[in-house]
Amino acid sequence: EGCSPLSAYERKRLKNITENAKFFAALKLHEVSARLRQIATKSQSHVTKRAKPKKAEEETVLRRSMRLQRVEPSGIPAAEVLAQLEAEEYPQVPAGPLPMVPEDEVENSKLAEELLTTWMRISEVLLLVRKVLPMLCRYQDSLSSMVLSQENIRKVVKYRVCSMAIHPSESLLLVAAGDKTGQVGLWNVSGRSEEGAHTFVPHSFSVTCMKFSPCNPAHLLSLSMESLRCGDVTKAVFDELCRSEEELSSFDFLDDSASSAITGCWGGSVAVVDRRAPGTSPELSADIGFRRVRTVHVHPVNRQYFLAAGSVDVCVYDVRCLKASGTRPVSSLQGHTKSVASAYFSPVTGSRVVTVCADDMLRVYDTSSLSPTVAALSTIRHNNNTGRWLTRFQAVWDPRREDCFVVGSMARPRQVELFQDTGKLLHTFTNPHCLSSVCSINVLHPSQNILVGGNSSGRLHVFKEE
Repeated sequence: EGCSPLSAYERKRLKNITENAKFFAALKLHEVSARLRQIATKSQSHVTKRAKPKKAEEETVLRRSMRLQRVEPSGIPAAEVLAQLEAEEYPQVPAGPLPMVPEDEVENSKLAEELLTTWMRISEVLLLVRKVLPMLCRYQDSLSSMVLSQENIRKVVKYRVCSMAIHPSESLLLVAAGDKTGQVGLWNVSGRSEEGAHTFVPHSFSVTCMKFSPCNPAHLLSLSMESLRCGDVTKAVFDELCRSEEELSSFDFLDDSASSAITGCWGGSVAVVDRRAPGTSPELSADIGFRRVRTVHVHPVNRQYFLAAGSVDVCVYDVRCLKASGTRPVSSLQGHTKSVASAYFSPVTGSRVVTVCADDMLRVYDTSSLSPTVAALSTIRHNNNTGRWLTRFQAVWDPRREDCFVVGSMARPRQVELFQDTGKLLHTFTNPHCLSSVCSINVLHPSQNILVGGNSSGRLHVFKEE
């Protein structure tokens, strides 16, 4: 069929294949293989294999210390322990009148009683005449005579000083200080060294403002966020004058009789408090458009005007025009770019205002005529960056002068600075051997050459004539 014939080799190969196939067919190997496969399949179906146990893998346990877990050895979370400790160390002061009992009444009850008796005695015979020193050169000489000695340094309160007041007596030096936990300390600087200082706890939070009553220095008024109280030494009680839902920041008297006061609130409003009215609620609350109010200060002559300092605002308001909302300022003091720590009228005529601002500036304004806007009369470059652990600086006027004020300083050696309203640095109060900390809060005696500075550890430093 057209195919080429097979070779001898191919014919032999085909013959071998045919013979091998016949041989394997005679052996019946395919049938035997199929039968063995069936037997093997049946035997496997009847056998139950036992599952091999898995090797137990040891899980890696991350060990964390109790400190990282914020757990005390007792098993209580650290946050809860801290809250318990704070509640035990700083118990909340109840509302209403509180007895004027010192914190250390058991150990020093007799000495504390002597201190209160001294306060009451010097308040009965007080006749205060404000002195104004006309000659600047003579004034500078008197400043140079004021020195600090080791015996005139005393720890008066436990924690950071937030406010201070000096009793106006000329026969004896009595100083009050308030700290960040609500303590009020009294120190008779003129007394015996063993008499020391005594602390009271009329508040639950920082005592940010305190003043002796101008008409009755037996009354010490102190303000904290929750209340305004009057410590009456004649009754040995801390009366509650005002308790507000707003967090209070500062206050000042609206009249010489101290029967009414204006209070500032951290929420940006102000309130009028009348001590003669029943209850402890403010008579009037007014929104003045501030984000917050840090200090308020009443004009020394025209008592209807008061000064409010807030975030970046410093304005003069008329208390007669206050209303719940939409109160407009009489005058606005321009130039502040950051938060203002304080603003105060000059003490005799109110013709000057000094402010402390976080933009590292002290500013003095001329407020002799209250125009709608007032530009700064002088500016002083001053490091006001006190940080977290120090009370913010407040510049306060010398009560005897219209043109000089004191303010704390971050400079070394540590010092308290006294400036003239022109911006000139007149004097620095310092003593490298005794003063080693920043005195953020300072106050001057109304009629004597005495300066008291308070630091962040509760110590008071008294500069006075030897």
